[in-house]
Amino acid sequence: MKRDPHILFTATFRASFIQQDAALLGELFPLTTIVSSGPKTVFRYLASIRRATITYSWFASVYSSFLVLLARCFRKRSIIVLGGIDVADMRELGYGIWNSRWRAPIVRYGIMNADAVIAVDGFLKSEAQRLARYDGANIDVVPTGYDGAKWKPSGEKRPFVLMVASTPDEARVKIKGVDFFLDVARSLPDVEFVLVGPSAAVSRTLQIPPNVRMHEFLAPQELLRLYQQAKVYTQLSMREGLPNALCEAMLCECTPVGTKSGGIPTAIGDAGYLCEHSDIEAAQHHIKAALHAPSERGRTARKRILEQFTIERRRDTLKALVERLNA
Repeated sequence: MKRDPHILFTATFRASFIQQDAALLGELFPLTTIVSSGPKTVFRYLASIRRATITYSWFASVYSSFLVLLARCFRKRSIIVLGGIDVADMRELGYGIWNSRWRAPIVRYGIMNADAVIAVDGFLKSEAQRLARYDGANIDVVPTGYDGAKWKPSGEKRPFVLMVASTPDEARVKIKGVDFFLDVARSLPDVEFVLVGPSAAVSRTLQIPPNVRMHEFLAPQELLRLYQQAKVYTQLSMREGLPNALCEAMLCECTPVGTKSGGIPTAIGDAGYLCEHSDIEAAQHHIKAALHAPSERGRTARKRILEQFTIERRRDTLKALVERLNA
């Protein structure tokens, strides 16, 4: 008789989207969670693998690839979730695990040999196929889900443009489009812009126009209030998976303006405006249009996320996948 699945859930850091998956799976199955990095992590995996039936790892990495190998040795099943940087190879910026000569083949092994790989957007699936040089038959596209009861509109919108971009270093400034955002802000001096995410060290290297207000970090409740106030949300990244902040802002009825990069068009669809990265003139035009768009535009953005990217859809798909692997 087949035993009920017990999941060994792993990640190397904490993030809201990772914790959400842990919560969803923990509601459905017994779960052992390890959020850890460093040499001791290997021993924690070894101590926990025997009672698990399936390993579930956020991001393709040396750690998740080791778990795929460990799962094979112990006749367990394995799942890897692709998030973005794990299928990036931007050598000119030193961004992405595929830049490393010794990490790249290990990650390739993990992606190719996991029983299932989950990509949050089709762009990440195509990148995994390209970098690992295989057909991607084990990859399913399962978007992350968002809570419309948590991220919701409230009160009147104000005419400012918001972007959230965690940028701990100069490479992320370019990848997240912070430099592009500041150039656009500089070209629209009469418009208020708000930027959340650059570290204090990074902020000191940036030339901040007077019409840009900066926040290094905001608690979720403070971020919610900004989403609720902002008329326009921009995601001007050079590269993205499926951007969480963009989807959260759209749920709060921000009119979205984004680049045609990665999963940004997947999120925005026909609910907002899209331009090429670094096309300042197009970004200017779209931001002006979004600032003057009727309220219905924001309601359309919220409706799109509610219909296309629900928590229930992700939970049900993960449940079906775990049950299939455990059959």
